[in-house]
Amino acid sequence: MDPGLLGQYVFNGLMLGMIYALVAVGFTLFFGVLDVIKFSHGDVLMVGAFAGYTTYLALNSGGVTSPALLLLAVLLVPIAAMALLGALLGKYLVLPLRAAPPLNVLLITLMAGTGLRELIRTQYPNGSNPKPFPNLLPTDAIELGSFTLRLDSLILLLLGLGAIAAVHAVLTRTRLGLAIRCVAQDGETARLMGIDFERTVLITFGIGSGLAALAGVTNGLYYNEINFSMGLLLGLELGDSLGLLLGEVVGPSVGLLLGLSLGESLGPALGVELGGELGVTLGLVLGLALGDELGASLGAAVGASLGATVGASLGAELGASTGDSLGESLGAELG
Repeated sequence: MDPGLLGQYVFNGLMLGMIYALVAVGFTLFFGVLDVIKFSHGDVLMVGAFAGYTTYLALNSGGVTSPALLLLAVLLVPIAAMALLGALLGKYLVLPLRAAPPLNVLLITLMAGTGLRELIRTQYPNGSNPKPFPNLLPTDAIELGSFTLRLDSLILLLLGLGAIAAVHAVLTRTRLGLAIRCVAQDGETARLMGIDFERTVLITFGIGSGLAALAGVTNGLYYNEINFSMGLLLGLELGDSLGLLLGEVVGPSVGLLLGLSLGESLGPALGVELGGELGVTLGLVLGLALGDELGASLGAAVGASLGATVGASLGAELGASTGDSLGESLGAELG
């Protein structure tokens, strides 16, 4: 096998993995602070990409031609806008349902994501068609045999890694990070210690959504194309939704599909047969593990909700029956 070709596949995988990692950090923040999974996260990524594209069009039509200024604006405006959007979603959709069953948060964030996606598809000019994302990075490349190191890809990789490192530094070395970790560990105790619970949660949602916007812009700069369904195509929102809804049934199936996709991707580098077998095997293992974990979580959540409901109804019925019987017995004795 050509080492240069294998290196090319590895580098391309690192690029895609970095985009996934930016989104995953947001999911981790949301789940760590409020124990919720925000299923509109993939669509926030998509809206961020479209915000960057719109920013470019507005500045370009206004006569701004400097690639550096355009790149800076295309990065900063979507991050700020999606941080605000994430905080609004957290304040008006997630926080009011903090004490509700987990299924309520699942459904409302899933519907919010669908609304964002349909809003772009129907209201953005020609939004149902893919948009050519501008190439604002240097196009120079270094050829090393079959391996081509593109300068723009290297910049995007370092940018993503830098963003993740910056978030890690904020969480571990600042007072804000300490507050976020306190809220994640015990929200009620954090309140008693004087930490502004709602403010900390909203900032956390803003950070996670800003990272999603960065992932969307990075995806656009890397592939030079965006579309209204790109959040779903990343496979995060749909995979997590199906996994939580059906647990062990869908987990292995999703794993199998991911395995087939992985096998198809690795096929050109490792040989079609080896790639397919390796991909299916890895996919099945990951899918079964995912199904077990999600099935257990789903069972605990649903079991608690059903137990409380059935217990309350059964208690009321038994209480009424016991009260009637006891009343009749006491009446007979006193009579």
